[in-house]
Amino acid sequence: MTAALRWLTALCACIAVPVASAQSNGSSVPAQPVVGVSASASAPLANDRMHASMRVEVDNADAAAAANEVNAKMAKALARAKAVKGVEAETTAYSSYQVNERNQPMRWRVSQTLSLEGSDFTALAALVSKIQSEDGLVLSGMNFQVSPAARRAAEDSLTEQAIKAWQARAQIAARAFGATSWRPGHVTIQTGDVARPLPMYRASSVAAVLLAAPIATESGTTDITVTVTGDAILDGASK
Repeated sequence: MTAALRWLTALCACIAVPVASAQSNGSSVPAQPVVGVSASASAPLANDRMHASMRVEVDNADAAAAANEVNAKMAKALARAKAVKGVEAETTAYSSYQVNERNQPMRWRVSQTLSLEGSDFTALAALVSKIQSEDGLVLSGMNFQVSPAARRAAEDSLTEQAIKAWQARAQIAARAFGATSWRPGHVTIQTGDVARPLPMYRASSVAAVLLAAPIATESGTTDITVTVTGDAILDGASK
């Protein structure tokens, strides 16, 4: 055997020993039994906030004239809204563009949206009706939701319930696997909500409803859910 071949053989032997040792050491450490556990807690929560979106739109051959008319109507509606206690009002989504249709003269279309929100549904519905009939805006959408404060309070309570449910389920799993005890590993807490569907109306239908007297609003509820997911590490489990 040449000197070079003897050197290469010795090098291979030196490399193989640590690998075999590492495999041996790895196989001597038993894997810790871990069970993935999930539990949830949910409750319906009454929607306590109402949001209405109103729009003013004007077509005119003169862009400046269209913009002035929109600005005047919006200023009047905004002043009316700010006079109602408890209503939050702001303008959004301003747009101005040319409209070219076949066999029609070119014109400018200017529009702007008024966003209204509050917890007094009767007062807000009456305001929407007034703005429609006297200020020339139309209702483009309406929805109900849970306020941040009510949501936080519900989530805090549901989190405690979900954690207790998770612990109970982990205990059941540990007992079923024959473990003498268990401890939590990595655990995550997630929150979510699902709004229950309400009847939807076309803009004209909604306007007719809100212009009628008396005005009735159905806010509905939102299902708030807290889910706890994580690992239960089993000690002394049967192999």
